[in-house]
Amino acid sequence: MFSSAGFAKTWQYIELFKQGLITTLSLSALTVIFGFILALIIALIRLSKLRPFDWLATAYVEVFRATPMLVQLFVIYYVVFGGITLPSFKLFGFIRFERFLPGVVALSMNSGAYLSEIIRAGIQSIDIGQTEAARSLGMTRSMTMKQIILPQAIKNILPAIANEFVTIIKESSICYTIGVQEIMYAVNATKGATYRIAEPLIIATAVYFCLTFPTSKIIAYFERRMSRGDKR
Repeated sequence: MFSSAGFAKTWQYIELFKQGLITTLSLSALTVIFGFILALIIALIRLSKLRPFDWLATAYVEVFRATPMLVQLFVIYYVVFGGITLPSFKLFGFIRFERFLPGVVALSMNSGAYLSEIIRAGIQSIDIGQTEAARSLGMTRSMTMKQIILPQAIKNILPAIANEFVTIIKESSICYTIGVQEIMYAVNATKGATYRIAEPLIIATAVYFCLTFPTSKIIAYFERRMSRGDKR
């Protein structure tokens, strides 16, 4: 059980939770950026039907969607980066780059697999008549995709992309298993110092809630605004 004395002990290590918050936000932001770029490339390859690249892209999506995130993280950290000597320095004075980078790569590759399906569905939802009209006006395939299809598709899937950011905030907690100093790492370190687990977990829960709940509400607000604009 938790107690006021336990919270008092835990509060002595609140700086660890502040550092964990910064690390979690950094992980999430970079994952969404790189995951989206990767997802866009994968989605376009799958839609191009250019063999064998579309087969490889499909295999990538299926593998990352069908295997546990923890396994993917361990494979990337211990296997892919296991034989690579990364620069050893600290971001913001406390984030170890050699552990942070594999975490970003693993999360981005996992997120990219899911986002690619969202992007592909968004592109396919655009009426084929718009593509045919653009091509009849002399626009190339790449121009049609860049200027006609993608802007509309991105608008349609923007809420889903934003929701992915919320998901990544929660999934980033798995990176503590490879020593990334995020929120759950702070919980583990505080537990080792105070021999208390309930109070650090409650603080971590509150921090995650304060990150995800307002973000979800902001996303829902903009989603309603965008849907009203479509009805006019």
